[in-house]
Amino acid sequence: MNSKTVIASEEMTPVHLRAKRSVLAQKFGRTILRIMGWRVVGEIPSHERILIIGAPHTSNWDFVLAMAAILALNLKLRWLGKHTIFKPGVRWFMDWLGGIPVNRGQPESIVDNVARLVEQDKGIVIGLAPEGTRKKVEKWKTGFLRIAEAIDCKIFLVGLDFPGKRIVLDQLFQPTGDYDADIATLQAFYRRYQGKYPDQF
Repeated sequence: MNSKTVIASEEMTPVHLRAKRSVLAQKFGRTILRIMGWRVVGEIPSHERILIIGAPHTSNWDFVLAMAAILALNLKLRWLGKHTIFKPGVRWFMDWLGGIPVNRGQPESIVDNVARLVEQDKGIVIGLAPEGTRKKVEKWKTGFLRIAEAIDCKIFLVGLDFPGKRIVLDQLFQPTGDYDADIATLQAFYRRYQGKYPDQF
């Protein structure tokens, strides 16, 4: 990678959506991306609230790349993760990174919890993997669409491009209210990206 290539920068993040992380934390995120040969392209849109979905999610490395990007962008993002990864000893670190543990066995509570969180914070970004798992799924669940509906926001599409080693801050998507149609549209959109294990997407 050319030394002049921009790995990632908080300039890609609107001021009102920036976290209060130190320059050292931002540098740490950029260093991780640089060591792995990755970069972030694009920018976060300037909206009061955004729901970010990132795909394809086929590997544990996706989490490492996502966390490095969040630090490098100095993005004030709260992300939803399976409650089992919030283990004693590392939970504080997950909290610091913006993690929100969710129990998939109680899907109805997830939307309500996120809606309450949004009420507390004027400028907020919520992030999640729409597949909800690294395993291959034929059709995504509708939880993220219901969250976007509950907090009245657009969905920002972020793609993982493993062949090009890029995290692409791509484009906004306006849900139509037709969950099946929206899922089909988004799954078709993400076929342009290739995860670490393409056969799992």
